[in-house]
Amino acid sequence: MDLRAGKGSWSITSKPAPDGERSPLRRNKDFTVFWLGQALSVLGGSVSLIALPLLVLEATGSVVQLGLVTVVSGSTAIGTGLFAGHVVDRVDRRRLMIVCDLARAALLGAVPVVWWAGGPRIWLLYALTALVTVLKTLFDVAYVTAVPALVRTEDLTAANGRLMGTFAIGTLLGPVAAGSITTAVGPDWALGVDGATFLVSAASLGWVRFRWTADDGADRARARAGEPAGVLRDVFVVGFRFLWTHPLLRPLTVLLTLLTFVTMGAVDLLIYHVRSDLDRDAATVGYVIAVSGTGVVAAALGAAGLRRILGFGPCWLASVGLIAVAVAGTGVSRSVPVIAVFAAVFMFGMTLGGVSSMTLRQEVTPGHLLGRVTSAFWTVHNAAGPVGAAVLTMLADRHGVPAVSVAGGALCLLILGGGLLTPLRTAGPTVTATTRAASEPEAGHEPDAARCDPEGRPGS
Repeated sequence: MDLRAGKGSWSITSKPAPDGERSPLRRNKDFTVFWLGQALSVLGGSVSLIALPLLVLEATGSVVQLGLVTVVSGSTAIGTGLFAGHVVDRVDRRRLMIVCDLARAALLGAVPVVWWAGGPRIWLLYALTALVTVLKTLFDVAYVTAVPALVRTEDLTAANGRLMGTFAIGTLLGPVAAGSITTAVGPDWALGVDGATFLVSAASLGWVRFRWTADDGADRARARAGEPAGVLRDVFVVGFRFLWTHPLLRPLTVLLTLLTFVTMGAVDLLIYHVRSDLDRDAATVGYVIAVSGTGVVAAALGAAGLRRILGFGPCWLASVGLIAVAVAGTGVSRSVPVIAVFAAVFMFGMTLGGVSSMTLRQEVTPGHLLGRVTSAFWTVHNAAGPVGAAVLTMLADRHGVPAVSVAGGALCLLILGGGLLTPLRTAGPTVTATTRAASEPEAGHEPDAARCDPEGRPGS
């Protein structure tokens, strides 16, 4: 990407040479190999989402231990986010992703061997969770930077939609596969199967040709050779400042942080409402979650067209409105089919918003900064999620799910109203900003710690 700076205005445009070297999405073999490799990896990851909790319960029988494993995972993800972008922007990104895949394959593949040789080891699950989370976070940040190096700029939304659709299908099929494998040979072997999928992902990455721009490589080399800033200063001076000085990313980061506060706990409220308030069994919860996956698929397929017609701002703001209706509706309804429909609407909104925001970051962020900007973006807005989940569930225990759900929906509407007062409301199909900071660096240069003026300023 090339940064065109002007007095009082700026825009990000794509360099014609790199885009010209890439085939249209339907004929892009590199993206297809990448996509299929990640599809299998996502399926394996969905198996682990079910298999790991089952293994913890099998080993300890304690829901407290299960909760502690979740805390380890969430805390490690936030901690890793502080330095993940720093690492991604300074190393060969494909090699980093391959190393992360191979390391996860080894760690998960060791679980059934250890269980067979010496029996359950709960300490191993804590260590495994922390290490795999570090590797996953590094991989995910590099993954976001990889997509612009595979497809043309005009294909970014469609490519992200395909990847998100694959994620949706994986989350639908993964739990089924996890249940079958666990029933047949145990949850430890289910984790081993997940490890095997990472080997396939690593092999697929070895076949893919990523077309990083020459400027990206040169800027990473300069950063490795001479930047004196520490890791945290690098991430939050370079990454966070880019977010804060960008007229679209700044309000998006603030509003998405507030939205994450509501949405992470919304899923817990839905499950509790169906299981406790309506006194339905676990199979019914599974049915509702499965139906919600149709919303992910629909949004993944439609995101590119909606973005092309409406533009980024209307798409993202509409997604917040859909989430508001869905959060309130799932809490007040007592009909399981209606709740399932609201759950699908919720996931449609979440997916449309996620694809839109990730594509925007890829479009407007210079390639050599994308890792740090993504890391800062994810760290900031994801930090609100665990707090929101705790607050919403405690309030639901005291005041009931319907009241808290309506309040959550109202908060989402306030977030939508706030967004309408920002430049997001007019961000159309062509992303061009009009209020860039006056200290914007010259085209082609990284705004590193030494050159960024402290002007009021990250995992989608």
